[in-house]
Amino acid sequence: MAGIVIHATETKSLLFDALPHGGWGGSLILLGFLVNAAAPPLHAWLPDAYPEATVTGTVFLSAFTTKTAVYVLARGYAGMELLMWLGAFMALYGVGYAMIENNIRRLLAYHIVSQVGFMVAGIGIGTQLAINGAVAHAFAHILYKALLMMGMGSVIFMTGKRKATELGGLYKTMPITFVLFMIGGFSISGVPLMSGFISKSMTISAAGEAHRIAIYIMLTLASCGTFISTTLKLPYAVFLGEDKKIPAKDPPINMIWGMGLAAFFCILLGVWPTLLYQLLPNPVDYHPYTLEHLFQSFQLLAATGLVFLLFLKKLHPEPTISLDTDIAYRMGAREFMWAANHPISAWEAFITEAYNNVIIQPMKRFVALCRRFDVGVIDGAVNGIGRGIFGGSGISNKIENYVVYGFINMVGYSNHVLARIFRRLQTGSVHNYAMILIVGIFFLVNIYWMFKEQIKGLMVVMLG
Repeated sequence: MAGIVIHATETKSLLFDALPHGGWGGSLILLGFLVNAAAPPLHAWLPDAYPEATVTGTVFLSAFTTKTAVYVLARGYAGMELLMWLGAFMALYGVGYAMIENNIRRLLAYHIVSQVGFMVAGIGIGTQLAINGAVAHAFAHILYKALLMMGMGSVIFMTGKRKATELGGLYKTMPITFVLFMIGGFSISGVPLMSGFISKSMTISAAGEAHRIAIYIMLTLASCGTFISTTLKLPYAVFLGEDKKIPAKDPPINMIWGMGLAAFFCILLGVWPTLLYQLLPNPVDYHPYTLEHLFQSFQLLAATGLVFLLFLKKLHPEPTISLDTDIAYRMGAREFMWAANHPISAWEAFITEAYNNVIIQPMKRFVALCRRFDVGVIDGAVNGIGRGIFGGSGISNKIENYVVYGFINMVGYSNHVLARIFRRLQTGSVHNYAMILIVGIFFLVNIYWMFKEQIKGLMVVMLG
């Protein structure tokens, strides 16, 4: 993320294309990609994680995780010479640790480091043939590595054992698994008519065409080491070695179908390479099945097989634990824990005590003082105002009861009296009504004559 931020700030763009081979932004992005590609010394997560996953989970991890790194490296850093040397080193490094590994899935995990090294080296060489080889090998690797992981996963699933020293003689009880695993082993070793033959050889040939002799030799040696450790040593220890009388059988039919499908595509691509070549990013002018290439491949395979037979006793698996670069992390973690439990812990106790004495305790005393002020002053003032308000409300209640309600009652009583008087005047007699009318008119006329001038003045004001 830091590299992306720096790169975006410098270029004003988030477009993912060929990235700069120098500078902080490009270097940090490259470092993140190399962690994903499991490039030494940043690879320890891969052989530690893959063998601990479930039987099914390991297949998906081995097939896809590191291939995303190969994809982004091919898009962003093609032709970077550092990747060429790093990839060749990865190819040899992974094979070297696979030779001494006892855990059967950890052995295959180290071969992922090695095979990804072929791809990274091809990207570093940067020619069209090398890029095609890296992409083709990534595709082929998905198939044969999934097949190999399924094969060893089936052994673990059916026997409950994962150490090569604990296994042996399983070809009798798990023959289908043995045959399908060997197809994966032949594919990863680049045996003709297998998918690895048409992909791995492209990268090695590209190194030769680019006159990178050292890279060519390193990749060839890594290919021979792959044949020894994966196709000869591992199946010999698990299937053909000393019979440990382990009760087992081939896995359920769904697992056999999965291995069979992967094996079918390994053979199909090996026999019909055009199916893969037509999908590659650059035009392909490479023919794997030339007499020279076939003769060279069989020579290397035969010589490697002879070496295996001569050093069979030396190559027998041993119940050891391989120490990788993660030993540095673990030693660093031990020193870190000592520092955390002693000087850092003492410093933390000092800071805690100082914080408590300087801040917490004075703050508690200040809060207690504020509470007393709140209760004694603020609450006292509020209570006094409240009592004053309640006392004023008593006076207002008396005014309301004796003045307001008295006036309302007086008006109501007056209406009641007038109503009784007017009710008595309503006798139904015309003579009484005529007498009232005459008296009223007389009363109004006298009022008018008494206030005639005032009425005229009022009318003049109102009208105008």
